[in-house]
Order: sequence, then C-alpha cells, then structure tokens
Amino acid sequence: MPFAQLAIIALVQGITEFLPISSSGHLILLPWALGVTDQGLVIDVAVHIGTLGAVILFFRSDVVRILLGTWHLVTGRRTPEAAFAWLLGVATIPVVLAGLVFKITGLEHAMRSIAVIGWTMLGFGLFLYWADRRGPTVRVVADWTMRDAIIMGLWQAVALIPGTSRSGITITASRLLGFRREDGARLSMLMSIPTIIASGTLLATDVVGKADWAAAKDAAIAAILAFAAAYVALSLMMRLLRSVSFTPYVVYRVILGIVLLAIAYG
Repeated sequence: MPFAQLAIIALVQGITEFLPISSSGHLILLPWALGVTDQGLVIDVAVHIGTLGAVILFFRSDVVRILLGTWHLVTGRRTPEAAFAWLLGVATIPVVLAGLVFKITGLEHAMRSIAVIGWTMLGFGLFLYWADRRGPTVRVVADWTMRDAIIMGLWQAVALIPGTSRSGITITASRLLGFRREDGARLSMLMSIPTIIASGTLLATDVVGKADWAAAKDAAIAAILAFAAAYVALSLMMRLLRSVSFTPYVVYRVILGIVLLAIAYG
C-alpha cells in the first residue's frame, strides 16, 4: 500500500477514535473519498492496536488501577479498585454481545452506507449538543455506579452503527447522568480499552494466517502513526474540555452529516 494512503488511514483513525466524531464512519468514507480500495482487515487491526496503545499510555495510572482491581477480583478481595474493574467489565458486555450479533447476521456490512453515516452523524451530533447543554456537571469518576455502567454500556453498543461514535455516545450518556465533561470523557476513554481489545481480537481472528511480510510492514507503520495521532488528539481534547464544551465537535458532525445526506440523496 502506498505510504501516503497508509498515513492518511492511520492519522484519520488515530485522530477520530477518541474524538466524538466517529472513527468507523470516517474509515468507511475514506476509500470512497480518496477513490481507492478498502484498506483491509490487517490495517484495521493495526490502527486499533495503535490507538489502544495511546489510551493506555495517556491513562496509565488508571490502567494500573484497573489491572490491580482485576487481580483483586480474581483473588476475591473487595477493594475500590476491584469495584471499578468490575464496573468496567459490566459496561463492556453489551457491546461485545451486540458485536457478535452484528458479525453473525452481517449487519455490520449492511449499514456501511453514506446515508446511514450521514443520519447518525447529524442525529447523534445534535443529541450530544442537547445532552451537553441539559446535563448537570456535578459528578466525577469516583461517583460511577452499576446503574451508570449499565446505561453507558448499552449506549456504547449503539455505536456499532457506523457514524454514531463510540466516544461520542458514551460521553453523551455520561452528560445525561450528570458527569462533568472531563470526567465523562475519562470514563468513556477507559471504557474504550476493553472494547478496543475485544474488537481487535475479533478482527484478528479473520486475518490470522493471511498477512505476509509486506502486509506486516504496512501494519507496523499504520500502528505507529495511529498511536501518535491518537495520543495527540486525546491530549488536546482532555485539555480543551477544562474550558470548552463539545460544541465544536457537534458543529463538525452536523456539517459533515448534511453534506453526506446531500450526496446520498442527491
């Protein structure tokens, strides 16, 4: 694959994975916009690994806490870390089950259209704006409960529809539950870790034994570029959320959604 195409794919995935603007929607649109063939599952797995590395590094202290909590769960210890790890696991169950259903039934391919992405970009963008304006900003990560984990987990499953945005819909849910913008985004990012691991594993089962040396080289480049782009995008978003709302992302989603619907129905 040409380096320029590889770089664009990795950068788009890295930048959009954690911003509330839908990485899956952009990756589906990218081959159409560039007039090239789809990048394939090997590159998809690679950029997932890159973005996973970025979120783990950025939230490394939280990741250590989650790993410690997981160990506590295994050994039967009741600690705050164990409780948080348990809630994170509960929040992941809906998207894993829905992902299996989508894969078995073929729904993941049936919804990869410009019209679907246009409507989800527009609709869920406006939903984020409404939730961000309506929701109180009083709760922090330490206030996360089983009810919150289930609600945010169910909304995360909706993000399997292209254009919805996993981070966008979980942040929307967190705002409706009263979490501060920065804390809601932090919960959303931490929820992404087991979700990306699950989706990456599912994708990897489809490419085992298919990759050659050239594909492995392209995958390594894509993973590194996606890692760098995701880390920068994540750093900027978390810093901006201390003083800026989600409105700029909503404006982008609405404009892109309208453009895509005009193309789809024009």
